[in-house]
Amino acid sequence: MVGSRPRCHTQIVIQGERMAFFSAWLTVFAVSLVAVVTPGPDFALTLRNSLAYSRRAGLFTAIGVGAGNLVHATYSLVGIGAVIAKSVLLFNVLKWVGAAYLIYLGIKSLRAQRVAIASEFVEQQRDIRRWTAFRIGFLGNFLNPKATLFFLALFTQIVQPATPLVAQAVYGLTVAAVALVWFAVVAIVISQQTFKRHILATAHWLERLTGAALIVLGMRLAVAEASE
Repeated sequence: MVGSRPRCHTQIVIQGERMAFFSAWLTVFAVSLVAVVTPGPDFALTLRNSLAYSRRAGLFTAIGVGAGNLVHATYSLVGIGAVIAKSVLLFNVLKWVGAAYLIYLGIKSLRAQRVAIASEFVEQQRDIRRWTAFRIGFLGNFLNPKATLFFLALFTQIVQPATPLVAQAVYGLTVAAVALVWFAVVAIVISQQTFKRHILATAHWLERLTGAALIVLGMRLAVAEASE
């Protein structure tokens, strides 16, 4: 009986650690879900490429967004994000580059022209390469310093010095997976042929509206303060 007490104590400790991990994971999942469903640059870029080009373009944009989130999670977990957040120069450089990139994409969208023929052939002709779509999603997310602050705010509440590396990796992968799945769903829904046929006549206006939103987001990003 005496020898069984340490074993019971160990089991209780393990169960407590598992419950703590699951609770922290649920927090990461819930916060990440709220963050991705809130309209922002990632949503605008995925919407733009899904409407203007194809489902494939939208999906690879979503993959790029997920990859950008994974990079943010990685450097935030290893502490580099804290350096960027505390350095006014680094923050401003990243902020201005990201803002310029969003404004550039927005200006391109504002110049969208009406598609004269509603056919899959024309749509394929207007498609972009997988790498181009991925790069748009990745850079749009990676060059957003607000993402750095988001990951720092999240992980500083969840990750402790004693948190295992495996648990930290799961947290980072969870954020990236939530973003990937959500924006992939957005791309699939928006790029439905039935849906696109109905809006084809006004697709160029929708793309221009998305472009205007990107420009506004870029301008907001340009004037963002590190303390926000």
